[in-house]
Amino acid sequence: MSVQVLAAEMAEVELKDVPSKELTPESPLTTKADDKGIVESEPKAVVPSATTPTMEPIVKTGDPSPGFLTPNTKMPQASAMKRTDPQQNGGEAFVNRDGTVAEAPRLKKIQFADQKQEFNKRPTKIGRRSLSRSISQSSTDSYGSAASYTDSSDDETSPRDKQQKNSKGNGDFCIKNIKQADFGRREIEIAEQEMPALMALRKRAQGEKPLAGAKVVGCTHITAQTAVLMETLSALGAQCRWAACNIYSTQNEVAAALAEGGFSVFAWKGESEDDFWWCIDRCVNLEGWQPNMILDDGGDLTHWIYKKYPNMFKKIKGIVEESVTGVHRLYQLSKAGKLCVPAMNVNDSVTKQKFDNLYCCRESILDGLKRTTDVMFGGKQVVVCGYGEVGKGCCAALKAMGSIVYVTEIDPICALQACMDGFRLVKLNEVIRQVDIVITCTGNKNVVVREYLDRMKNGCIVCNMGHSNTEIDVASLRTPELTWERVRSQVDHVIWPDGKRIVLLAEGRLLNLSCSTVPTFVLSITATTQALALIELYNAPEGRYKQDVYLLPKKMDEYVASLHLPTFDAHLTELSDEQAKYLGLNKNGPFKPNYYRY
Repeated sequence: MSVQVLAAEMAEVELKDVPSKELTPESPLTTKADDKGIVESEPKAVVPSATTPTMEPIVKTGDPSPGFLTPNTKMPQASAMKRTDPQQNGGEAFVNRDGTVAEAPRLKKIQFADQKQEFNKRPTKIGRRSLSRSISQSSTDSYGSAASYTDSSDDETSPRDKQQKNSKGNGDFCIKNIKQADFGRREIEIAEQEMPALMALRKRAQGEKPLAGAKVVGCTHITAQTAVLMETLSALGAQCRWAACNIYSTQNEVAAALAEGGFSVFAWKGESEDDFWWCIDRCVNLEGWQPNMILDDGGDLTHWIYKKYPNMFKKIKGIVEESVTGVHRLYQLSKAGKLCVPAMNVNDSVTKQKFDNLYCCRESILDGLKRTTDVMFGGKQVVVCGYGEVGKGCCAALKAMGSIVYVTEIDPICALQACMDGFRLVKLNEVIRQVDIVITCTGNKNVVVREYLDRMKNGCIVCNMGHSNTEIDVASLRTPELTWERVRSQVDHVIWPDGKRIVLLAEGRLLNLSCSTVPTFVLSITATTQALALIELYNAPEGRYKQDVYLLPKKMDEYVASLHLPTFDAHLTELSDEQAKYLGLNKNGPFKPNYYRY
């Protein structure tokens, strides 16, 4: 009879022979700690030998808890030594004094620090996904975020070198992995639940097809929320080709779902600069397909068409732009007389400024910093460069978390707002040596230059909440004397020769969409505004809009807001005829003049 069978039989006999009333807390078979679901860490297995002293589990005298063990007091029960049976994969048994073998109760082992070496021997991809949330799951491989699920066997192969086709045989796309389409479809379905206005617009206008014949080329963040917008435009009659406006923000699984659904998408997470422009060119340069509408975020698509395919503007009806950087470029073109089509400035519409820029950044700044650095905000000194709508949102969130917040600003009006909101207005060089976190949100260039980076304290976190990657002078850090160390996805330590290091997030690119998520409900507001702007420009009679930059009509802003109110079970008050006459308003709006500042 084998030792295994003998051990099992002896354990069963001993358990049957012991009356239940004798299973006191002093028995080695059970403890009060076990009854409460608390398991003491188990000592290492000891192989019996002639020179090995017996360690007997006992209850500490006078201690109410029997879970404590000391080596000096004898137990009335038979003492036991543990033996490891290699055939049981490390299973342990008690060898009693009379020579019998009894199976020991199996205790849950605790992972100690000295076991980390074995843990880290696992394959890198698996290990990364198994670690605690100190590693940013969302910025590496989480399905539920703006960052993308990238765990596939061919991650090292560039999508440009792969030939992929969807289930219908269509291969007019370039993404990471078409096999992730099912995961992406779930992401899109979840996003639809939080985007009521787009779904309502899709339902109301689907029969009319107001975008029938529209050929929209887009360059935005490719996320589940963008997918809902693209599918809405398609439902309204448009054909769409899409590229990403940021090399880090694409959700690979969402891009796969769009490709499976027949959309021409050219984007993946972690593109190089060359890939970025190649994807834009693939969107635009297709034989037999001529875009007549542009939806841009940052102005890169518009810039590329102007540079490479200027003749396309002869058939393009309009441009819709949603970012500060892109709008700035449009105004520059207009001022120089080079803007040859009408453009809609969505960024400065009320629904974009107040909701996407302010309320969205108020939540996503904390999310991005937590996921990448696990930083404690309470008591930290933070400087926020710029007090526009994005800066206001960042400052409000950090102040609420107990941070000491400084603000830099060039505009005296915004500066006064910062002071009235309780923030200290400073120049960056006054606080750069003492702050723990530096956040840029100006839309400008060279806000944080090498001089400031050299003076920062050890461990200072540097990140950008503006659209472009020009605010932090990252290029100045790529010098031989500085060492770059990638510590996790989108997190780099830049190390100086004296050992000082700063923590650079997303290589100076947009933090929230590169490293975390953005609230879907807020993006519903922006996406609905973009859809209405496209409809307006595409259907406008000739002559209504000239070759200039326009704001979205106030009536459309109010319509976007009204579509989102039912989510909150909100009830608008209606003006009486007498009240409307007194105010000189139409009962149905618009309710504010164009010059009104919300």
